[in-house]
Amino acid sequence: MDRNTFYNQVMAEIRNMYGDHIDIRSGDIHETVGGYPGPDHRMPVCCEVMYSIMKGDDMVITAPPKGKGANLVIRYYKRNH
Repeated sequence: MDRNTFYNQVMAEIRNMYGDHIDIRSGDIHETVGGYPGPDHRMPVCCEVMYSIMKGDDMVITAPPKGKGANLVIRYYKRNH
């Protein structure tokens, strides 16, 4: 998986959101695109992409101690995307 795979999945979730925001968990994104859990997972890349998509008042809801992991949750607001 490359950055574009994760980017496209996150953006698809954002485009299809109901309401004014969506909370996206990195572990769910990675499971959807494949390869997680597994020995060759790309969770750091997934998290980097999620952080890079943040705009305006999007916010981190939950983050692992080092900032990258399956339980990273970011709230994206429709008005920002």
